[in-house]
Amino acid sequence: MSKTLTKAKGFKKSKTGTYLSIGTTAFGAISVAKQAKKARNEGDTLRLIDAAVSAAAIVTGLALLYRELRRLGDDDVLLG
Repeated sequence: MSKTLTKAKGFKKSKTGTYLSIGTTAFGAISVAKQAKKARNEGDTLRLIDAAVSAAAIVTGLALLYRELRRLGDDDVLLG
């Protein structure tokens, strides 16, 4: 395995990498909110269901990332 690939895998499990993942996941919530608003305005039930499922996936993803931060022993003020 190359040294760069090893560093990339290590970054993924680092506090910084986890914070970056939280940010990008939360940013995805903006897209889902826009999708839900558009679906409501158009009365498109199927797109509204899709937005709800996507929102549930985002919430689950954020919960998993939060758990990863706690596992890493982050003593950030926000984590308590």
